[in-house]
Amino acid sequence: MTLTLAMVIAVVAIALVFDYTNGFHDAANAIATSVSTRALTPRVALAMAAVLNFVGALLGVGVAKTIQDIIDIEERAVSADGAPHALTIVLAALVGAITWNLITWYFGIPSSSSHALIGGIVGAGLASATTVEWSILVDKVAIPMVMSPAIGFVGAFCLMTAIMWVFRKASPSRINRGFRHAQTVSAAGMALGHGLQDAQKTMGVIVLALVAGGYIQPDAKDVPGPDVDGVPLWVIIAAASAIAAGTYSGGWRIMRTLGRRIIDLDPPKAFAAEATSATTLYVMAIGLHAPVSTTHTVTSAIMGSGATKRFSAVRWGVAKSIVVAWVITMPAAAVVAAATYGIGHLFLP
Repeated sequence: MTLTLAMVIAVVAIALVFDYTNGFHDAANAIATSVSTRALTPRVALAMAAVLNFVGALLGVGVAKTIQDIIDIEERAVSADGAPHALTIVLAALVGAITWNLITWYFGIPSSSSHALIGGIVGAGLASATTVEWSILVDKVAIPMVMSPAIGFVGAFCLMTAIMWVFRKASPSRINRGFRHAQTVSAAGMALGHGLQDAQKTMGVIVLALVAGGYIQPDAKDVPGPDVDGVPLWVIIAAASAIAAGTYSGGWRIMRTLGRRIIDLDPPKAFAAEATSATTLYVMAIGLHAPVSTTHTVTSAIMGSGATKRFSAVRWGVAKSIVVAWVITMPAAAVVAAATYGIGHLFLP
């Protein structure tokens, strides 16, 4: 087995580990509100989320293409150091993302796996003097990164306001019972959107590794075996399976933060947050091919729906710590990735 092939296999395996950590780190995104309102039991919710994460991952590759285009890995693959150097860059990016995922999971902070991965890619790219496509980073990442939480907050606030007005004369117990049933649909929509968004990011990294190793041409015209728009079918299935398995394993620490610590949710508020988040994820993935954070979107939507009761009902101290984690996620992952590249480059070509 050549060094290049061994490194490709290692990077693909680590990418799938990242996908798995993404699943258990972000499992709470889709089901925390449904579990906290007792619309679904935890195990039923996790099983549903796992299946729909898998299905969502099969629905497109636009976000994967965006991830693939953030850095120009081809220039490193054809440099004097060749494929092993390029693969070291991808490996460092993954280590940065996984490290930050594990840190935030341990402390129960709902940070973004997506932006940890993007931060890792940028950090490894800068450390290796690889071209970073800043226009793509700004248009497809930075702007949607700011827009999606804002849309989540405002959209959930408006939807919950409309629900309160429409059902203003109805019995609270009847409303709660009805919206617990509705939450099954909205939670399913969130899980499908999470698979659509987050599994594609791992697909993009695996394609980067295959391009770096010379197994795929960067113009996606020469892809061995069946593919979907230049992404090999086996990559899609592997990423879908890994994120589904991770989701089913559950992320209980983060689930407690989203479901209870930000605000005491009732079924209508939870439904408004989930429905708004799911819609935002679909628009960003299918319409704009933008890798937005499911975590940022659903957390903001929970704040927005909760703020309809009164702004003081939201535990803004908890929200502040979450926002701080959002801000530092990309640079923190970038620093870890850059350090990993520096160490790896001492031992690898």
